[in-house]
Amino acid sequence: MLELKNVHVSYGSIEVLHGIDIHVEKNEIVTIIGANGAGKSTTLKAIAGLIPKHRGSSIVYNGTDITPLSAEVIVSRKLSLVPEGRRIFPDMTVTENLEMGAYLRSKDKAGIQKSLQEVYELFPRLEERKKQMSKTLSGGELQMLAVARALMAKPDMIMLDEPSTGLAPLVIKSIFEIIKNVRDTGTTVLLVEQNAKMALGIADRGYVLKNGRIVMEDTGRNLLTNDDVRKAYLGEKQ
Repeated sequence: MLELKNVHVSYGSIEVLHGIDIHVEKNEIVTIIGANGAGKSTTLKAIAGLIPKHRGSSIVYNGTDITPLSAEVIVSRKLSLVPEGRRIFPDMTVTENLEMGAYLRSKDKAGIQKSLQEVYELFPRLEERKKQMSKTLSGGELQMLAVARALMAKPDMIMLDEPSTGLAPLVIKSIFEIIKNVRDTGTTVLLVEQNAKMALGIADRGYVLKNGRIVMEDTGRNLLTNDDVRKAYLGEKQ
């Protein structure tokens, strides 16, 4: 469904991604773990068309080369990004934020209403808060809103950048259950997450990114039990 080959990205003169290869199959949850500054968020931004790639980089999504495409065109190809920090519209209601997620479908009024009901079924808390200004929501509710807004675009794949940041442990558990539910509804998930244990616990496969290079790929279960991963990313001592 998604394949990155030899992807290089630089910020100015500093190269951040050094020719990474990643693939995601339909209906998988795939996670990318690594230390701060490893290039995880940069990878998602490169896929989403938010930053330029070097010549020779290749990103193919659903059989189409999206490497040179702009972010707005990539979204229209049914690939959505939930950025780090949620970035909702604080002075809009929950429902208005969700409707903004469907802006590319603005002519499909009936379809948008159906999608609203679907996300409210997936996120009943948001239905309870649908008339509230978004800036009054809790951190966990804001993260739910950010994910739900991305789903309103009816993506085939959703990319999540650090969805657990700043949340309490019980809320984090709830967010990861929601991620599994999103996959179960037929949406493929590419997840970047600092909480490696939780991410690998729900992932079909995972990649370890270190200093802009993929240094390990395996099933989520195998990475969870890998001694090097446990020591470096799960805070466990050998």
